[in-house]
Amino acid sequence: MLLGIKAWLRHPRLMFNRLRYAQISTKITCFYAAVLLLVLILTSALTGLGVYFSFYHQAEVELEISMNRVLDSLEQGRIIGSDFGRDDMVLPGVVLRITDNAGKVVYENDSHYPPLSRIEEHTVKNPPFWANKNMSVVEFRNATLYHARMDVEYRGQIYRMHFFKTITAERHFLETLQKILFLMTILGFFLALIAGFFVSRRILQPIREMTSTARKIEVEKMDRRIVVPPAHDELTELAETFNHMLDRLEDGFKQQQRFVSDASHELRTPVTVILGYSDLLSRWGRSDPAILDEGISSIRSEAENMQQLIEKLLFLARADQKRQVLHKESIELSELIADVMKKMELVTKDHHVELLANDDGMIYGDVVTMRQMLRIFLDNSTKYTPKGGHITVSSRRVADGKFMQVDLSDDGLGIAPENQQKVFERFYRVDTSRTKAEGGVSGTGLGLSIASWIAEQHAIKISMTSALGKGTTIHLQIPVI
Repeated sequence: MLLGIKAWLRHPRLMFNRLRYAQISTKITCFYAAVLLLVLILTSALTGLGVYFSFYHQAEVELEISMNRVLDSLEQGRIIGSDFGRDDMVLPGVVLRITDNAGKVVYENDSHYPPLSRIEEHTVKNPPFWANKNMSVVEFRNATLYHARMDVEYRGQIYRMHFFKTITAERHFLETLQKILFLMTILGFFLALIAGFFVSRRILQPIREMTSTARKIEVEKMDRRIVVPPAHDELTELAETFNHMLDRLEDGFKQQQRFVSDASHELRTPVTVILGYSDLLSRWGRSDPAILDEGISSIRSEAENMQQLIEKLLFLARADQKRQVLHKESIELSELIADVMKKMELVTKDHHVELLANDDGMIYGDVVTMRQMLRIFLDNSTKYTPKGGHITVSSRRVADGKFMQVDLSDDGLGIAPENQQKVFERFYRVDTSRTKAEGGVSGTGLGLSIASWIAEQHAIKISMTSALGKGTTIHLQIPVI
C-alpha cells in the first residue's frame, strides 16, 4: 500500500495513464471515490470552520454589546471606581477590567481572571483569518479568549478598559473533533473504493455476459442471442439493439451465402455447356459443318447469357455498396411508357401487346433505370405468357393527383399467393416450368430484384395481383412532381 502511494506521488502521470486504460468498473470506482473524498473534505472543512466561526462570532457580538453599554454608562455620568459595574452593565460571561495610566487595576468584575501580563504572554501573534482584527486572540492550554481594549478619558485622565470573553473552554474537544473528521474522511474514502468496486462490478455484470456471448457467436453459428435483462434500463436497450443487429447480420449472411451459391450454380451451367461444345468442336467440328455451326451458336448463346448474368450481378453489387449512380430529372411518364411500348411492339411477334391508357404525369427519376424497370416487368410477362397471349399496360393519374397508377398485366401462368413476395428475392424462381414457358428464354431470377431496387430508389410502391393459370398484374404507384 505504501509502495503504491509512493509510486503515485513520484509518477502521477504514469498512474493516470494506467487508469486511462483500466476497466470501466475501475474508472467508475475511482471517479466516485474521488468525488466522495472531495465532498467529505469540503464537508469536514466547512464543519470545522463553521464551529470556529460560530464561537468567535458569538464572543465578538457579546463583547461589542458590552463595550457599547459601558460607553452609554459613561455618557450618563457613571463614576469610574470600585462600584462601576454594580448594575451588571456587561453581559454575563464578559469580564471587564479597568486600568489607569500606571497600569493599576481600578475596577474588575472577576478577580480570578489571569493578570494582564500573563494574557500578553499568551496573545497569538497571527490569529485565524475569521477573528476580528480589532481584537486580540489569547490561547491558554485548554481555552481561547477574545481580548478587546478601549481607552476613555475621564476627569482629565486616560483609562484603559479591557474586555475579555471566553471563545471556547473546550479547545481540546475541538482538536479532537478535527482529528475525528479527518479520520472519517479517510475511512469514508476507502469504504467508497471497496463498495464502489463491488457495486460497479455487479452493475456491469450484464455487460460482461454480453461480451462473453458475443465472443461465442461465430459466422457459421449465429443463432445465439444475448439474454435481455428484466429491468427496463440502458442495458436492456443495449441487449435488444445487439440482438436486433445479430438478426440482421444473420439474415445478411444467409442471403450472401444463398447469393453466392445461386450465382455459382447459374454460372456453372453455361460454363459446362461451353466446355462441352468446345470439346465437341475439338473432336468433330473441323470435319462436320453442322456440328461446327451448332457448337458456335450454342457457345455464343451461353456467353450472352453469362454476360447478362454478370451485368445484373454487377448492378446489384453496386446497389448494395451504394455506388449505383442515378441521374434524376423531370420525366414525362406518358412519353417514357409510349417509347417502351413502341419498341416492345416491334420485337414481340408472338404476343398481343397493347397500351390501354396513358395519362400525362410529370415524375422525378432516372430515365435509364425507370425504362429498365418497365422492361423487366414486360420481359417477365413475355417469358411466362404462352404464345398468342395478351400483355397490356395502362397509366392513369389517381383521384388525388399525387400518384400515377401504372398496371402491367398478362394472361400467362400466374403466381401462387404464397410465392408472390418471394419472386422479388435474388435468384428465386417459382419452379422449373416457369423457367421455360413454351420454349421461352430461361431466366436468372435477378430481374425482379433489380426492378424492386429501382422502385425503392424512386419511392415507387409495388403490389401484385396474380392467380395460377389466370395471369399476373403488377401495380406501380409512382409519385408525381
